[in-house]
Amino acid sequence: MCDSSRLILTPSYLACRHRRRPVRVYRLLRRMKFAKEEVEREMEIKNLKLYMENQSIIEENERLRKKAFLLHKENQVLLSRLQNFSNHKPSQPSSDLSDCGREIKQNHL
Repeated sequence: MCDSSRLILTPSYLACRHRRRPVRVYRLLRRMKFAKEEVEREMEIKNLKLYMENQSIIEENERLRKKAFLLHKENQVLLSRLQNFSNHKPSQPSSDLSDCGREIKQNHL
């Protein structure tokens, strides 16, 4: 049908040469499509990894925010007790301060 050993430029030879180019283009397009799909898969994997890392950072941020809120409340309680202590001067200051620490720890639970 199509003999590439011919050197004569006949219409059938030119038609044969014309048919070869689309095959090469098709192969090139197929390779490009495969490469594009591979890049898309890699990007999807990277995107998923970043999403998971972002979720863990968000969870840690919420946990630290709650801890900071509790520490702020504890600080307010201690400051209030210190002001009350300096204003009233109780007869047993050491027991008052130790009770304050126990009460704050119970509030955290």
